[in-house]
Amino acid sequence: MGKIATRDAYGKALAALGEKREDIVVLDADLSKSTKTANFAAAFPERFFNIGIAETDMMATAAGLAAGGKLPFASTFAVFAAGRAYDQIRASIAYPNLNVKIAATHAGLTVGEDGATHQMNEDIALMRVLPNMTVVVPADGPEASAATRAVAEHHGPAYLRLGRPGVPVVNGEDYKFELGKGVLLRDGDDVVIFACGYMVHQALEAAALLADEGVSAAVVNIHTIKPLDRELVVKMARRCGRVVTAEEHSIYGGLGSAIAEVLSEEHPTKITRIGVRDVFGESGKPAELMEKYGLTAAAIAKAAK
Repeated sequence: MGKIATRDAYGKALAALGEKREDIVVLDADLSKSTKTANFAAAFPERFFNIGIAETDMMATAAGLAAGGKLPFASTFAVFAAGRAYDQIRASIAYPNLNVKIAATHAGLTVGEDGATHQMNEDIALMRVLPNMTVVVPADGPEASAATRAVAEHHGPAYLRLGRPGVPVVNGEDYKFELGKGVLLRDGDDVVIFACGYMVHQALEAAALLADEGVSAAVVNIHTIKPLDRELVVKMARRCGRVVTAEEHSIYGGLGSAIAEVLSEEHPTKITRIGVRDVFGESGKPAELMEKYGLTAAAIAKAAK
């Protein structure tokens, strides 16, 4: 099973989209080599704008370009996109419902050695409470490519959460992505694990561990946090009766909270949430951090028993 960073897949998909759509413009905040928008810049320099280390200006400029009929993709690290530029996203993009796509790379603990100041574990929470905002967290390279194409076709603001390290490919070549629709990756009857982003492949590993112990675990990839696939969430909770959520994000406000909100309204079910538990991270190798903060297949399996 090969590994592809979702930011790499995004960069390639964006450059390919540029061939087909002349209305696409790309903005970056002096991080194009890391966010992979350098691919687009090399192919279409006349449609690429390096705003510099000025993320708030970048979001406001993207809003202006969208108001003028362009399709802007604004890219930077998640901590700067959802954190530093939040007010501009809220007032200039979400409120007027402008067609701006925000690609936020280097999200979560797997930023690694960059440490707590760059490990954005609160962005899903911040983005999903904004009216009009669509929030997507791809699980692997193929899904990141498909999600990039899908948000380009979707009219309205969208937040695309991408990771720094390579992740195993969990979706096949015939994979079809649809905004707002979860994906049943593995069926089961005893417990359902809802996961997003980096934690999807960990959830599949957890299901395999559980199978060795006679526990039948279903795994559902919730790539779109908002709008959430309420129908599939309720269906799987009814079938399995036990729910575990797994995300590389705070347990507050992200996938686990979204699942809890739906089930509390439609089918109250006990939920165990795997995520960052109301603490900041620290500097370290990604695998070491995921182990320390309990974001592993073994931790998911333990919670599911």
